[in-house]
Amino acid sequence: MTEGFLPVCREDMIRRGWDSVDFVYVCGDAYVDHPSFGVAIITRRLEAYGYRVGIIAQPDWRDEKSITEYGEPKLGFLISAGNMDSMVNHYSVSKKPRRADSYTPGGVTGKRPDYAVVVYGNLIRRVYKKTPVILGGIEASLRRMAHYDYWSDRLKRSVLLDSGADLISYGMGERSIVEIAEALDAGIDVKDITYIPGTVCKVKDLDSVYDAAVLPSFGQMKEDKRLYARSFYTQYCNTDPFSGKRLVEPYSGHLYVVQNPPSLPLSQEEMDEVYGYPYMRTYHPSYEKLGGVPAISEVKYSLASNRGCFGGCNFCALTFHQGRIIQTRSHDSLIKEAEGFIRDKDFKGYIHDVGGPTANFRYPSCEKQRKAGVCKDRQCLYPKPCKNLRADHRDYVELLRKLRSLPGIKKVFIRSGIRFDYLLADKEETFFRELCEFHISGQLKVAPEHVSDRVLSRMGKPEHRVYETFLEKYGQMNRRLHKDQYLVPYLMSSHPGSTLKEAVKLAEYLNKTGHMPEQVQDFYPTPSTISTCMYYTGVDPRDMSEVYVPKNPHEKAMQRALIQYRDPKNHALVAEALRKAGRTDLIGYGRNCLIRPRKDQQREREPEQAEGRKAGRGTRSAAGDKKAEKTRTGKKKTIRNVHRKK
Repeated sequence: MTEGFLPVCREDMIRRGWDSVDFVYVCGDAYVDHPSFGVAIITRRLEAYGYRVGIIAQPDWRDEKSITEYGEPKLGFLISAGNMDSMVNHYSVSKKPRRADSYTPGGVTGKRPDYAVVVYGNLIRRVYKKTPVILGGIEASLRRMAHYDYWSDRLKRSVLLDSGADLISYGMGERSIVEIAEALDAGIDVKDITYIPGTVCKVKDLDSVYDAAVLPSFGQMKEDKRLYARSFYTQYCNTDPFSGKRLVEPYSGHLYVVQNPPSLPLSQEEMDEVYGYPYMRTYHPSYEKLGGVPAISEVKYSLASNRGCFGGCNFCALTFHQGRIIQTRSHDSLIKEAEGFIRDKDFKGYIHDVGGPTANFRYPSCEKQRKAGVCKDRQCLYPKPCKNLRADHRDYVELLRKLRSLPGIKKVFIRSGIRFDYLLADKEETFFRELCEFHISGQLKVAPEHVSDRVLSRMGKPEHRVYETFLEKYGQMNRRLHKDQYLVPYLMSSHPGSTLKEAVKLAEYLNKTGHMPEQVQDFYPTPSTISTCMYYTGVDPRDMSEVYVPKNPHEKAMQRALIQYRDPKNHALVAEALRKAGRTDLIGYGRNCLIRPRKDQQREREPEQAEGRKAGRGTRSAAGDKKAEKTRTGKKKTIRNVHRKK
């Protein structure tokens, strides 16, 4: 046994003086006892309530003996794919295998199966026919009902059915897992645990299911994508713990999947309790000889100050998992954790992050959410900030000041993302000033995502002019502080609604601003997002309007290449995209051109250029072209803009 860690094998269990465990937690990630990892939070939560938990991390799913380490647990098996959906973990958006797995010792791949919770569930069920099996974590949470699976390109059933499990604990499971444990401990048959908020169960009749909204059946949705879109949006509108209804999804054979309303958000005292458990704050020592677990490096000296997000981006699954109501930790809890950093011999004085899904959210967006929940029919920030929005950074400013003043702290960074439209909604500039003065390491990452309002509308993001306003104010603030700091904008290609026309518009904007993104995110249709629903169905579930969806791999490659049009490797794709978009005016030597013509293209363009000269708008001489290009390039290097340095 390694002192302080929970058991990872039978020998650890015996050394503790246990003859058995109450729960066996099977996880697709390596065992990292840190509150940024779901396995750590849930196991420590159960430990705090007096339950014995043994961990089996990354078992060999091809060997039934791999899940018999502790024998049959008294109460049940808990299964999680890990901190990521196993398919996202394994494959890029182009469905190519990834080269590394940050949640596995040494970063090696292949230590967990595809569709991990389904595979683990069936593995356990083959060995233990009647032992309760409970799924949890991000993979199970976002696949809890019928869902579109991008990797197989089809609608799939709830993982509750395909895994052979009895229950799903969805969302952030601290409340539901304790209620499940107490019910099993009291002798209640797992088949009768159908009532706990934050869980999904399966029943053969609806005699015991009350106040439920019945969704279209799985068979109906397979036949009609529009029915699936309507069903998905009903689910989306019932993700609030205060107003959400119980939902029933019928399957053939008189079988029903029942989703209970979400668990209530944690209070600040409960958040402090969860983050105050005796975590070892690192990976299990047995992984040291394998190279450690890479994922710990990003979070070891970071502080999770909040949960939830009312930003409402359509491509994000947070609404389905953490919810829209902000939950925060107290200053005392966060300072205590930071003081622990200072005592760590490896700490260099830099706190890497203080935030959460959105760093600058420290309150619910309005007061009514604490008692009545969020609005079903409107968003807090989209299309414009709600008139009831509480845009207030005072608590966050006070927290950051306290952390900066701790002895041994050299710098406190904010890296988990700033919602710039929320920042602009705060008329008090104190946070904006102190953000630029103290909490940026030369560049700030923000997520405008696109410049076309048509695409931004499908994304659930503010109009482009909002980003332009922020860009200008950010530049003004840094000039006032005499700082040379830049913005790194995250951009997305091929989101539903983006045609080649919109992709060209984004490329033109990048040319105008002189920004060349090193990384671009091609839209990834992950389970349980509005954008993924658009991708699969071709309609926006919010209003059932038709949406253009770029699905052809070649078109997606062209849209991506347009964002990185300066990369010589992308020249052919960019040229093809511009021709298809009817924008060959952007191939040439002029100030606004994206690429120069190559020799074969130049021959094609000669008649066109001759006509242009006749009309008095011909091209310059070769010498003139070189001079103009040199001047243009020189000017671009001196333009004061607040994008990334080249």
